[in-house]
Amino acid sequence: MSNVAFLLANDFEDSEMKVPYDEVIKAGHQADIIGLKKGETLLGKKKEVSYAADKAIADVQAGNYDAIVIPGGSSPENLRQNADILKFVKEANEAGKPIASICHGPQILISADLLKGRTITCYPPLKDDVVNAGAEFKDEEVVVDRNYITSRTPKDEPAFVREILKVLQ
Repeated sequence: MSNVAFLLANDFEDSEMKVPYDEVIKAGHQADIIGLKKGETLLGKKKEVSYAADKAIADVQAGNYDAIVIPGGSSPENLRQNADILKFVKEANEAGKPIASICHGPQILISADLLKGRTITCYPPLKDDVVNAGAEFKDEEVVVDRNYITSRTPKDEPAFVREILKVLQ
C-alpha cells in the first residue's frame, strides 16, 4: 500500500483534511500528518476535528512518500513560507509523485514556484494568484494535470478523494 503525507497546520478546513485522510486510511494506505513540529496539536478552523502531527517537516524526506495531500483553509498560508515544506513539495514534484491540493492548498505550490505551465483548480478567489503564478485555471470540481490533483471546495471532496484513491492503487 501507499504511504501518504498530509501537510497540515492550524486552521485547516476541517472536512478537507478529515474526508481524504479517513478515506486513504480506509482504503488501507498509511498516512502521516506532517506539521512544523512533531506532536503539535493542529486544530481545524471550525474546531470540529484536531490532529497531532506525526512528524515534523524537518525530519522527513519526500522520497519516503508515494503522494502528498494538502488540505485547504488557512493551513497552507501557515506552511507556505517554511523552507522545509517548499523543499519537500519540490522534491516530490521532481520525482513525479502525486500532489493533491484542495481549496487554498495551491498556495504552497505557488510559493514553491511549481505552477508554471500547469492546469489546476482551487478556491475561486485564488484564481488570480494561480494564473499569476503561471497556471491555467479551470473552474471544475477536480482537475488532474500529470501528477497534480486539485479541487475547489468541500463540496468537491468526493471527486477529489476519488482521484487520490485512483492514483494510489
